[in-house]
Amino acid sequence: MDTGCLSSMNITGANQGRSFVGQLPTQRFFTSRHHMSFDMKSLVLKNKGKRLHRRLGALQVVCQDFPRPPLESTINYLEAGQLSSFFRNSERPSKPLQVVIAGAGLAGLSTAKYLADAGHKPILLEARDVLGGKIAAWKDEDGDWYETGLHIFFGAYPNIQNLFGELGIEDRLQWKEHSMIFAMPNKPGEFSRFDFPETLPAPLNGVWAILRNNEMLTWPEKVKFAIGLLPAMVGGQPYVEAQDGLTVSEWMKKQGVPDRVNDEVFIAMSKALNFINPDELSMQCILIALNRFLQEKHGSKMAFLDGNPPERLCMPIVEHIRSRGGDVRLNSRIKKIELNPDGTVKHFALNDGTQITGDAYVFATPVDIFKLLVPQEWREISYFKKLEKLVGVPVINVHIWFDRKLKNTYDHLLFSRSSLLSVYADMSVTCKEYYDPNRSMLELVFAPAEEWIGRSDTEIIDATMQELAKLFPDEIAADQSKAKILKYHVVKTPRSVYKTVPNCEPCRPLQRSPIEGFYLAGDYTKQKYLASMEGAVLSGKLCAQSIVQDYSRLSLRAQKSLQSEVPVAT
Repeated sequence: MDTGCLSSMNITGANQGRSFVGQLPTQRFFTSRHHMSFDMKSLVLKNKGKRLHRRLGALQVVCQDFPRPPLESTINYLEAGQLSSFFRNSERPSKPLQVVIAGAGLAGLSTAKYLADAGHKPILLEARDVLGGKIAAWKDEDGDWYETGLHIFFGAYPNIQNLFGELGIEDRLQWKEHSMIFAMPNKPGEFSRFDFPETLPAPLNGVWAILRNNEMLTWPEKVKFAIGLLPAMVGGQPYVEAQDGLTVSEWMKKQGVPDRVNDEVFIAMSKALNFINPDELSMQCILIALNRFLQEKHGSKMAFLDGNPPERLCMPIVEHIRSRGGDVRLNSRIKKIELNPDGTVKHFALNDGTQITGDAYVFATPVDIFKLLVPQEWREISYFKKLEKLVGVPVINVHIWFDRKLKNTYDHLLFSRSSLLSVYADMSVTCKEYYDPNRSMLELVFAPAEEWIGRSDTEIIDATMQELAKLFPDEIAADQSKAKILKYHVVKTPRSVYKTVPNCEPCRPLQRSPIEGFYLAGDYTKQKYLASMEGAVLSGKLCAQSIVQDYSRLSLRAQKSLQSEVPVAT
């Protein structure tokens, strides 16, 4: 559900789109990195499992971090930790491999980090001047950050949680209350909550949260929904994988699940998971998410990063890589993958004329970028040909700074249930670096975005304000007669995470390609967390593991290559 996306600069090379309105000065407040709570006047409204009717004059927005959940004992966390230890405990190479990696998003950074842990020398090349790929962010002239996407870190992300621990930056995650909060479209300004009790184990805590909420689904609808899910509970992973051929809407009709379950729950969930609607999304994606959230007690618990991703997450990874002899280079755009006569990679040719040679090569860019650079000689190979079905989905991330503090909100991720918006958050409350007691900054995911990606920023902001007027009826009006916009940024991504439509699963490639010495990483490659930050990190670990396992063969290949280049004395 992390709503990250890749900037259009990676594809078009155009300047990052940004617009400013009003240009009024903004005051910025920073908090310490320690556990803090900010009381911002009036009462706390908590109504477990019930609709919240919120109006001005009886509101409080509280910024409060919750303790980190105990994840270390979960099976998935232990498995992820075991995979991490594989690299630290692997035999030190007599001659480290030099591995050239394209793309410094989470997949590329993860690949490089774990190769460095195994004693090898990664060279990580990033086309742009910013780290992060789908979690990239930029600082504007006022010193405010705007991001490629609204990123949420779940308890069910074991490889990311291990990564934070390995880097010693667990305190940079701001954990929120274990709840899911949905806006009520038919009752503007009101919200409905699913609260997961800490006293119950999984899946009972999730079942309890659903049963306690009577605002979104009736009891008959809950029963029919539960009956529809029974085959998934009984059939396990084989059943889940078999649903890849059905959309969410098709699966619901097949299982006799009422349409209102789709309207009340699955539309919001589909847009949060993959930026598309249930009539397009593969049911496998929903079932995988439900499985993770329901089978792990803290799986659906959410955390925000305490600041901008390039500095707070990516730079610690870069420093780790460099401390072990690796290298990370920005502004290093790959122009062509040059091949040897036998079809293996000779070198990566960069736009500036530089040629980067290694013992192994990895492409960790989004699938759409890699497809543009696949050598002609490889295009008919099934492994690469199947990638044509994997296409990135467009998404737009919107940031709006207001002239006042909005009160009808929470210190949490909110599901808008709007036809145009997916999820949103008041980042001036949820994120310590962005904290401001006087003014709100809403970050919103505009999805599905296919019909909007080509429209102007002004049109997108106007449409967003119309939706916000429904979410904040007492505070926001579409004509700005209430809260005024100080400035805004619109980040458009024509191709973000791969579109998880039916029958995509067979097209997802393994990290080890049929070309000796060439590998892929990215959330679109084969791993169990689909299109997500967790999937990107895991794909990097699996890619690095493949390279370490292939060390003998790659080392021998490198020796033969050197011998062939040495002239024979006569």
